[in-house]
Amino acid sequence: MAAGDGDVKLGTLGSGSESSSDGSSESPGGAGAAVEGGGWAAAALALLTGGGEMLLNVALVALVLLGAYRLWVRWGRRGLGAGAGAGEESPAASLPRMKKRDFSLEQLRQYDGSRTPRILLAVNGKVFDVTKGSKFYGPAGPYGIFAGRDASRGLATFCLDKDALKDEYDDLSDLNAVQMESVREWEMQFKGTFILLGSLEVLSL
Repeated sequence: MAAGDGDVKLGTLGSGSESSSDGSSESPGGAGAAVEGGGWAAAALALLTGGGEMLLNVALVALVLLGAYRLWVRWGRRGLGAGAGAGEESPAASLPRMKKRDFSLEQLRQYDGSRTPRILLAVNGKVFDVTKGSKFYGPAGPYGIFAGRDASRGLATFCLDKDALKDEYDDLSDLNAVQMESVREWEMQFKGTFILLGSLEVLSL
């Protein structure tokens, strides 16, 4: 009977939890849960790390695209504004460069783009060849009213009516300080974009 009792005790110990040296017991199920919990934590950490790298890559791609768009806005649109349109040869490409000279109002009017492909206009007493911008300053362009004319007053007042342009010499003496500053800014912009040919004579012929 004693041996039988010992067998029962050994069987009980083998099928139950194992006691540790300090008297505490560890369950196999508890150890598995701990391992499983560690696996989830590792997986979550890997997911967060991978997500951060993905967000960084997306941000870098967005910055590259933004930079390319800004370059297109700065240079691409300028090229479109100066050209006559895609697939068309600009009239300025086939015309010889004009010699620098001064123009009277009457002489300036001959270059309005209707009688000759060349287009000139004056800003703040300076005459510019704007033929390469015929898409804008040609007869069918949105600013065609300035072709062959002194465009200073129209640009200063942001007016595209014929009444804003004078047939005689315009000294702009009635413009205020803000409008005159606008005229000077337009002059500097034209100097950086188009060919400066000369000055506008005070008296027309």
